[in-house]
Amino acid sequence: MSTQTATITEVVPHEIIDTSSKTINFQPHEEIELNTRAPSRQSSRVVSEDEAIKLTKDTMFKLLSAGFSFFFAGTSDGCLGALIPYILRTYQVDTDMIAVIFAASFGGWVTAALTNSHLLKYLGFGSILAIGAFIQLLAHVLRVWTPPYSLFAFSFFLTSLGQAYQDSHSNTYVSGVKGAHRWLGFIHAMYALGLLVSPFVATPIAVARPDRWALFYGFLIGLGVINIVAVLFAFRDSLKVIHRSEPTEEGQDTSRGKSAVQELKETLGMRALWLLSLYFFLFLGASVTGGGWSVEFLVQIRGGDLTKMGYVPAGQNGGLFLGRLLLAEPTKRFGERRMVLLYCILTLAAQLVFWLVPNIPANIAAISLVGFFSGPFFATGISVGSKLFPKRLQPTALGLVFALAQAGGSLFPALTGVIASRVGVQVLQPIMTALLVATGISWWLVPKVHHRSE
Repeated sequence: MSTQTATITEVVPHEIIDTSSKTINFQPHEEIELNTRAPSRQSSRVVSEDEAIKLTKDTMFKLLSAGFSFFFAGTSDGCLGALIPYILRTYQVDTDMIAVIFAASFGGWVTAALTNSHLLKYLGFGSILAIGAFIQLLAHVLRVWTPPYSLFAFSFFLTSLGQAYQDSHSNTYVSGVKGAHRWLGFIHAMYALGLLVSPFVATPIAVARPDRWALFYGFLIGLGVINIVAVLFAFRDSLKVIHRSEPTEEGQDTSRGKSAVQELKETLGMRALWLLSLYFFLFLGASVTGGGWSVEFLVQIRGGDLTKMGYVPAGQNGGLFLGRLLLAEPTKRFGERRMVLLYCILTLAAQLVFWLVPNIPANIAAISLVGFFSGPFFATGISVGSKLFPKRLQPTALGLVFALAQAGGSLFPALTGVIASRVGVQVLQPIMTALLVATGISWWLVPKVHHRSE
């Protein structure tokens, strides 16, 4: 699950298409200088507007395919909250067993992060996208017939693995397109739209047939088929297996395996990796915690009606959708670094209204504003990450970033639940406030990227 969990999608190298050979190459671009608070320096690359992929008809097909893959991921992630009551009754498990689902999802992201660099040595860009799409479809096929709980939980490992491959490499493509900030905003807005739509489809199906709630996954199977067709068509020029002209195949495999391991070690040694990961870890922790516990807070502390409060997350997801769509341009125009800091302040202000104003309509409006102002956080973090890491390391680096982000999205909601069981759900508010403050501080710590004069 993307997190949001995470298309994860939330892995953003700049891709340049060599149309003469129909392969994907990573070309050297303008050098930049990365100044951190450490004495050492790293260099990276930035794609200029002249070098970026032009908006041809083929490019538009690829952008639409990427956007749909994020919408598909959002519908998959957004249904779980609505279906949890039915999952508990059908499988006769306690709420503690739901943690197995989150653990399986986290495992999928970690597996993708550790295998990304290896896959890139053997498969073309489109092939990896197609594998991700097929894995997600398989997960929903497993769920629709209500399998044993162990297999049902394992399907969330498959979902996250497929999302990590597809969404992360979709980010890779989009970050290299002309006007990338707008298109990154678009694909991540599509994820938020999926989050918004999914509960409105899942809930009526589950209410009408409580014993057949898993039929909702038939809807996701349909979307999954469309997703596969879109990938196979849009990225058909890079559906390939990479062959190396070396004396022996055994030598090829050994060399490529060692290269992938070396890239992973090099990536783990980058200071920027851990600072950007901290930002995503805290932000996703705040986002999932707020979305998961706000309804319970409104019911228990504010005295809201559960049948009405259940739709409050739709306001947050609607705000998230609009924020990602409308704030991409001002974020780019006025500076990513300063604008995200401003959004952190505005998000914190809305959160304080939610905490300190004992009025349900005001709280609902505040929750929607939290979603709106936090909308650009994810895409902007990806944009900055694409400049912090050398292109050859970006799939591995941002895959690890997203895996650690998923850890935050799993840890903090669970921690909030444990504390709330002892002292009450009102603990949500100080935890949310602290996480948002920490998110702003962690963003300030992310290294700056400056152009180097040649």
